[in-house]
Amino acid sequence: MTLRIYGDTKSGNCLKVKWTAECLHLPFNWIEVDIMKSESRTADFLAMNPAGQVPAVILDDGGALAQSNAIMLHLAEGSTLIPSAPFERAKMYEWLFWEQYSHEPYVAVARFQVAYLGKPVSELDPKLVERGHGALIRLETQLTHTPYLVGERLTLADIALVAYTRVAHEGGFDLSLYPAVKAWVGRVEVALGL
Repeated sequence: MTLRIYGDTKSGNCLKVKWTAECLHLPFNWIEVDIMKSESRTADFLAMNPAGQVPAVILDDGGALAQSNAIMLHLAEGSTLIPSAPFERAKMYEWLFWEQYSHEPYVAVARFQVAYLGKPVSELDPKLVERGHGALIRLETQLTHTPYLVGERLTLADIALVAYTRVAHEGGFDLSLYPAVKAWVGRVEVALGL
């Protein structure tokens, strides 16, 4: 059976699941779910994922799984995208948790408001902008020391964090201010074939 990935291609959270599956050469069918048209709120979708969010995946055994990082971890189990050394694996988890709490809520939300709701960058909440830049500074600090977030090779942490970082400019964040981040985005895009 082939995986079924339900996602909206406007969403970095959805794309990172798609890129993980592609990187691992897992066969899947992509089912586009337009969140702007409330397609994740239909009765059929809610029966599969009561949270009404994308991405969601129907696995080979028929089980349904939601939450982008949980899906990525499940798909990549046993692969080189998850470090085998316990400390490196823990660092990858650290970045995954940080991404959902300290990066996505600012960088992705600014992008959504500007690119999809048409809000001028000048009207974004200053705290949102400040915290978005703070997240990019945190990435810049790490990436001046290592080519990837957990060291010398690509992990799920890079896939998770590149999803919204690569389009941060759509939310008013100038990546030229973060040269190590910009170079890392290029490396990850090449590694993923984007």
